Amino acid sequence: MSMKRWMTAVACCAALSMPLGAWAQAEKEKPKMAVEGTPIAPAESLNTMMGQFSSEFIDAADAMPADKYDFAPSSAGDFKGVRTFGEQVRHVAQANYFFFKGWGIASEIDPKTLDSLKTKDELMKALRDSFKFASDAISSITTQNAFTALKGPEKYKATRASMAALAMAHSMDHYGQLVEYLRMNGIIPPASRKGAM
Repeated sequence: MSMKRWMTAVACCAALSMPLGAWAQAEKEKPKMAVEGTPIAPAESLNTMMGQFSSEFIDAADAMPADKYDFAPSSAGDFKGVRTFGEQVRHVAQANYFFFKGWGIASEIDPKTLDSLKTKDELMKALRDSFKFASDAISSITTQNAFTALKGPEKYKATRASMAALAMAHSMDHYGQLVEYLRMNGIIPPASRKGAM
């Protein structure tokens, strides 16, 4: 038997010895590959990324116990005046409303109304609502309006696409800070736990 036939026979035997359910699951878990050059709507592309980022941020915010929401680093560096964990969460929630202000999304609120929120439950609800608002705003981006100028200083060249990118970059900047705060409290961030993507 040639080496090629032998390898084919081994592969067939391995496939046949795998339980049908396990084989079907393995096939299902293979990532579907995009066809290069295929157009993707701006809202779909940007919201896919925002969905990933918001999920990681929300999971990290939820991982900190409620009694640690007032935690801020205080040693081994210059941490005077830095935001507490809860203030980081509030800041991102407020920023999500700020970045998409005036886009005509029905659930828009004044970010300042979140100033009084203190508890984990209040802040987590505000955070989830703000990411839903951001997603709704991003859903309004089309190929026609993605790169048209928004109202604001000309030097920023702000468009809907660039504001969506800024919102994502901003949330991930603060996500990094949440990760550090979690680790300083002996908590492994959910996205870093074994088996997490």
